[in-house]
Amino acid sequence: MKTLIKNTLVIAGFLLATNPGNATASKKGQDKIDKIASSMSLRQKAQLLIGTGMFFEMPDSIRQMLPPMLNPQKSDDAAYNAMVDKVRQFVPGAAGTTAEFEKLGITSQVLADGPAGLRISPVRKGKEGTFYCTAFPIATNLASTWDTDLVEQVGKAMGNEVLEYGVDVILGPGMNLQRDPLCGRNFEYYSEDPLVTGKMAAAMVKGIQSNGVGTSIKHFAANNQETNRMSVNTIVSERALRELYLRGFEIAVKEAQPWTVMSAYNKINGEYASESHDLLTKILRDDWGFEGYVMTDWGGGSNVNAQMVAGNDLLMPGQIQQIETLVTEVESGKLDEAILDKNIKRILGIMLKSPKFKGYKNTNKPSQKMNADVTRQASADGIVLLENKGGHFLLNQTKKTLLPLVPTLMS
Repeated sequence: MKTLIKNTLVIAGFLLATNPGNATASKKGQDKIDKIASSMSLRQKAQLLIGTGMFFEMPDSIRQMLPPMLNPQKSDDAAYNAMVDKVRQFVPGAAGTTAEFEKLGITSQVLADGPAGLRISPVRKGKEGTFYCTAFPIATNLASTWDTDLVEQVGKAMGNEVLEYGVDVILGPGMNLQRDPLCGRNFEYYSEDPLVTGKMAAAMVKGIQSNGVGTSIKHFAANNQETNRMSVNTIVSERALRELYLRGFEIAVKEAQPWTVMSAYNKINGEYASESHDLLTKILRDDWGFEGYVMTDWGGGSNVNAQMVAGNDLLMPGQIQQIETLVTEVESGKLDEAILDKNIKRILGIMLKSPKFKGYKNTNKPSQKMNADVTRQASADGIVLLENKGGHFLLNQTKKTLLPLVPTLMS
């Protein structure tokens, strides 16, 4: 046994010495990230850490009545405003975008919903045709197949549409536990079981990311109800948190390395998930080895400083006031700029992988016939056959009934 271990180590060392390509590529990537980050001004860093706002085509009379998150204000920086106007048009209907600084080599990342398939605007001003996206089976239906290979194929099909429609990161899969039957987003989640959830999500992430685009597993963590979702405080023991509510996320991170993670709206034991250093740094990164960046759910959290310190790298959808807060807090000495640098580098690391940074020219023509075939197969395989033994169901006892799994009532 000792000889076997010794020989294995020798072979491993030889392979590393004679095939240093991965290590060299990794160092080049890190050098590039460091160079870009060191060339950024404080304001540019703040602008990259804050999304460019949420934008929908609508009359000005309606827009004026919207809350700040849905009606972002203009900055005093004309160049920034021009950039925002540009990146918002990359994929109309996308949930959000990150800032772009062409002179520094920083490309925008387009982020779009969602767990049951890509969500973008099907029709666009000044454009002919319809930008169709496949309605893939909901997560509950996919989990009912017990088939991770099939779920990975669904992920590959979904990722094909993400890539060809010009999106960099799809905001899914959703993978909280279906703890409460009244949760309005149970249809986005896989199961009440953390092992099933983790394995299914890992397969989905692998499938989507095989296209060279990213995922954002969500909502991290213990986000199991929609009622008062922006402020609810989830009280949970350490053991229950680790063994139930975090277990699926742990499996997905360790087995599939999603590009990003989305922090949840809710508090956990009195602290907002997006402001929890224990959750986002100690557990997610130190314990599990997560390599990507963390973004907030849209409008999540309350304290910009706490989010940055916790390791919540990107605040979405982003507001001008958050940018100003970051700049002011650093200039006043209340926030260490080194923290911003750390967060910036994680965002840049994912940017280097993105289709937009690599110059991919999307076609707006995904393989929809093939994707429809995969969808049909997965939907059929997720149907559960129930036999009315003992007359437990109020049905004719001589018959079998197919009951397709359907989403709970959406809130």
